[in-house]
Amino acid sequence: MRSIRAAAAGAVTLSLALAATACGGGSATGGGSNDSPKTLTYWASNQGASIEVDKKVLQPELDKFEKQTGIKVKLEVVPWSDLLNRILTATTSGQGPDVLNIGNTWSASLQATGALLPWDTGNFGKIGGRDRFVDSALGSTGAEGKDPAAVPLYSMSYALYYNKKMFADAGISKPPATWDELVADGRKLSKDGKWALGMEGSNPSENIHHAFVFAKQHGADFFTADGKADFTSDGTVAAVKQYVDLMAKDKVIAPGNAEYAQNQSVSDFAKGRTAMLLWQSASANLASQGMSEDAYGIAPVPVQSGTPGTGKQVNSMVAGINLAVFKNTDNTDGATKFVKFMTSDAEQKILNKAYSTIPPVKSAQSDAAFATPANAVLKDTLAKSAVALPQVADESQFETAVGTAIKGLFADAAAGRPVTTASVKAALEKAQQQMPAA
Repeated sequence: MRSIRAAAAGAVTLSLALAATACGGGSATGGGSNDSPKTLTYWASNQGASIEVDKKVLQPELDKFEKQTGIKVKLEVVPWSDLLNRILTATTSGQGPDVLNIGNTWSASLQATGALLPWDTGNFGKIGGRDRFVDSALGSTGAEGKDPAAVPLYSMSYALYYNKKMFADAGISKPPATWDELVADGRKLSKDGKWALGMEGSNPSENIHHAFVFAKQHGADFFTADGKADFTSDGTVAAVKQYVDLMAKDKVIAPGNAEYAQNQSVSDFAKGRTAMLLWQSASANLASQGMSEDAYGIAPVPVQSGTPGTGKQVNSMVAGINLAVFKNTDNTDGATKFVKFMTSDAEQKILNKAYSTIPPVKSAQSDAAFATPANAVLKDTLAKSAVALPQVADESQFETAVGTAIKGLFADAAAGRPVTTASVKAALEKAQQQMPAA
């Protein structure tokens, strides 16, 4: 998943408050039908370097689906800054698409609205069965113990991208494996108007993804085992402070990154303005901006010590995009056929190759196209050291509240205001107060 705007908080709260009566999809009848069997509306998330790039990737595949089935798919690529609000409006108004992409971290929150088609055994059977999908991807499709609210479409994990020439010029022979090494290397790299690391400090979701990983590395979590918000434990406070300190104390991130929210850090890395980037499956994006694959290396995200793995060695959230169907679509059969098409081996290979993502379908993942060195790092991370964000109904509010609190802490760092343990805890306490009452 990529970005989400803070204004979504009110919409999420409204959506969950109306969960018992929410409806959405291609019709306003409150239930699925096949009243419009020849058309589908599809909201795709912006996966490529631009909306136009996504249209060029997707339209030939949609044309292929129409030729096979006679069903025309009306495509709209929705920017990440608008996607969650658009979805939430659809869940309450009943006016939305038939099929849509969702960030996998939203699965449980959107599941709680009751607006999405549950993927029970019968529905999975229509697309080839649940066993086709990788377990880690299925772990981010909804709350535990419930039928998934969506089907995995693209899988991603975070990795550390580093500029080989900038490293060589600074006398650094290998990428950092720990955060201490990253800071030490970063101080050598941050000079002559260039900086060590890029970050999207004004993007709440990017903030959450990194803060979540840091929390795991500190042996903490943002939710208790029974799903209650727990934002102010010593571990979470230390995690958020370590993340923001990369700018505030360590000085390896440019202060201007506090305002980044539209993938500017990817562009900075592609143009040689920064030496490192923490990103999800960035290769296609970098190539579209003219950066040769030979110019950078890819390594696992650093850990506190040792090597990536489980427990405190987690170094990525399970990133990805899921494909959902609005429960009251007016083309239930067509929507199911479209999900089957998009998750077929052939399409999984085409689409995930285009976006430099990893197929969540096991048989497609084994294709030689996904055996590159870059994909080897991503696949290894997903298999061994990535964990799904909490699949709880309040997850979207968590992203907005805590992600926005961290945005404020980055603003403090950029302005030269002190970022202390006390100020981090106060920001997280305020974020916790914005969560629904238990």
